[in-house]
Amino acid sequence: MNGFAFSIPYEVRVADVNYGGHVANSAVLNFFQDARLKFLANLGPYSEMDIGDGRGVILPEAHVYYRSEMFLHDELQIGVSVSAVKRSAFTLEYRIERSGTLTAEGTTNLVSFDYQKRKVARLPETFKQRLERYL
Repeated sequence: MNGFAFSIPYEVRVADVNYGGHVANSAVLNFFQDARLKFLANLGPYSEMDIGDGRGVILPEAHVYYRSEMFLHDELQIGVSVSAVKRSAFTLEYRIERSGTLTAEGTTNLVSFDYQKRKVARLPETFKQRLERYL
């Protein structure tokens, strides 16, 4: 995927399809999450609950742009890239393609969160440096 250093394959499942016979709008956020989890695991390994120093991430904002219908058993590629890294937050961009054709794209803003203190915290330095490699 052009411009995306990380991507995963995904086959559309029955649970992803709505009554209209195409991928449900809510499923696309799940596609983003699947790709994000694999991206984080590849980065560290990390997870949404562990980015180091006792911190995880929370997702306060997501944007999805639907460009073309997707259907049951479609073979998709889901790309992830880092578009911004700040003191306590970072932004990921996503691109979903079927046979090289754009079907959806979007962004998620993620914030470093200390689950014990229940408050926003700085990104751990090692995690931040690894994210910045993808800018």
